[in-house]
Amino acid sequence: MALVEVENDLLASGLKRIQGEIDSVFDAFLPVPDDTRARLVEAMRYAAIGGGKRVRPLLVVSTAELFGVDRTAALRAGAAIEAIHVYSLIHDDLPCMDDDDLRHGKPTLHKVFDEATAVLAGDSLHALAFEILADTGTSADPFVRSELIATLGTASGMNGMAGGQIMDMVADEEGIDYDLHSITKLQQLKTGALLAASVEMGAILGKVPPEGRAHLRAYSRDIGLAFQIADDLLDVTGDQELAGKALRKDAEQGKQTFVTLMGVDQARDQARALVDQAVAHLGNHGEEADVLRALARFIVERDR
Repeated sequence: MALVEVENDLLASGLKRIQGEIDSVFDAFLPVPDDTRARLVEAMRYAAIGGGKRVRPLLVVSTAELFGVDRTAALRAGAAIEAIHVYSLIHDDLPCMDDDDLRHGKPTLHKVFDEATAVLAGDSLHALAFEILADTGTSADPFVRSELIATLGTASGMNGMAGGQIMDMVADEEGIDYDLHSITKLQQLKTGALLAASVEMGAILGKVPPEGRAHLRAYSRDIGLAFQIADDLLDVTGDQELAGKALRKDAEQGKQTFVTLMGVDQARDQARALVDQAVAHLGNHGEEADVLRALARFIVERDR
């Protein structure tokens, strides 16, 4: 069997397994209470369970497994970072942000419930992420828990995802045309920070010292940029039905993206080069890193 077929099978089984496992973690953490909080928890469950590729949890678990970490602990950390990702999507979809009607092929949360409930559901998933990481069930080591919390907090806030989002918003509101350097910085924060944190958190669970994570940071940096370039390409060339969300919005809004600055062909070549570079950073690992290699290649080949 060709290497690409082996990797595709490995990744497909890995994604299918992690999707079910993360759904189970959320199900356990989000029982619906028998009081008037029920609507809030039902909204959280609607957003968190049964949707998404679960790329970030798979990165956490696959990295943690390189260092012999218990899978249950890694899944909890993966659910924490997915809770942050889901909250960001809920808020992104609101009328005050991107005003989207569709997410993962189903109506967005504020369309099914209401805007106020959507805000609270996002806030509560943000809080849940840190509840999970602070719990001794994730790690018995307080230093590991502390570093996990600090890593996810930095990746989520002004020096990470939220910082990238405001850069994007300001450009839209003030008609700023970012150059390639600025777009790269924006996307490293908005998209890349959580992907990088996923890999970092897997290594933290494995008690790898910071100086031993340089190759993993390089891997995550490259896949983060490749992921966003692939996203920009999907917005231009993708199938909306397969993507399960609105496409062509960047062009309609006149946004500067990797594609508008580089063109489709050069952007695609750049994404592939970044993936090759990312895979090369895993050269010191054997077949135990095959899922990470397959995941890097999947990033530029995905259709959703």
